[in-house]
Amino acid sequence: MTTPGGPLPDPTPPGRRSWSDIGPRLASAFVLVALTTTALYIGSYLFAAVVGAVYGGAYREWEAMVSRAPITPLGMVLVGLVALSGLIFPLLGAVWSLVVIGIACLVALAMGREGFAWRAGGLVLFGLLIVSALTMRGEGSIGIWAGVYLGTVVWMTDSAAFFTGRQIGGEKLAPEISPSKTWSGALGGLALGTGAGLLVWVLVTDSPIWIGLILSASISILGQSGDLAESAIKRHFRIKDSGDIIPGHGGLMDRLDSLTFGVFFIVIVGGLHAGFGAVAKGLLYW
Repeated sequence: MTTPGGPLPDPTPPGRRSWSDIGPRLASAFVLVALTTTALYIGSYLFAAVVGAVYGGAYREWEAMVSRAPITPLGMVLVGLVALSGLIFPLLGAVWSLVVIGIACLVALAMGREGFAWRAGGLVLFGLLIVSALTMRGEGSIGIWAGVYLGTVVWMTDSAAFFTGRQIGGEKLAPEISPSKTWSGALGGLALGTGAGLLVWVLVTDSPIWIGLILSASISILGQSGDLAESAIKRHFRIKDSGDIIPGHGGLMDRLDSLTFGVFFIVIVGGLHAGFGAVAKGLLYW
């Protein structure tokens, strides 16, 4: 993190495209993909524990960002409650997961009114993301493929946007929010993310290709929108990265931001189509 209230570092000057971070980025990505795939495949309590722990860690970064100070014991209680909401899900269901998040909001209120809106907003956001991810996974194998489809679109979009934007450069996408993002990166991410998602779609379902095309493009765009939204929040708090736990990537929030709107989108589409007890089926089979 940069010093709260201090100036943000200048982006890499035009013409100087550093690739020194590629090694750590690739190594970290490999570990993340292996962990995610394993947890997604096994599902049940392991997936719930991983999702809860990851978003609990993300909330720790959120708490540090909002408080602009080292995390307090009550802040760690909030982190624990976010993680617990994930573990509760396979045992008691979504309602009780959200009850735990409600308790966390009460603890946040006890910490004082200053910063409460941001704390509560983060708790609700991560709580809903946990419930959404676990609802998408469900209990059957079809939830695995829904997760693979989402991850493929989002992470291929991220990768293509990074490499295309860094190599080609060009006009900035949203210079007031994220000076390093370019239109070339956004379009490259959209193209590869949509194409990769469509490939997975064709392999795992016999549903119409045009539906897969629309869904893949929508998830890709939403992924980049989530990235920009997190960048806007970080800029509000005058920080560059949410943390440094993932070499080459930054913090957990920096790695998960692109999933945010995509997970919500999948749950809404799948839930409206086949019911919220069969989100993955509603997403993949039309």
